Amino acid sequence: MLVFVGLLIAAAGLVLMLVGRTNLPIGRLPGDILYRGKHTTFYFPLATSILVSVVLSLILYLVAKLRH
Repeated sequence: MLVFVGLLIAAAGLVLMLVGRTNLPIGRLPGDILYRGKHTTFYFPLATSILVSVVLSLILYLVAKLRH
């Protein structure tokens, strides 16, 4: 089980690296919060989080529907 979780995390990291190299605006959507102060930077991807949540919910809903 631990090896499977490790492979899953590694695959997710690889997918994120590949998506980062494309010109998709994932992580730079209009609702994402970015504050750059004098000595600090705060970034909270609010819109990206909501979009990922909706997409994953839809995928899991479809998978559950197909299993029954």
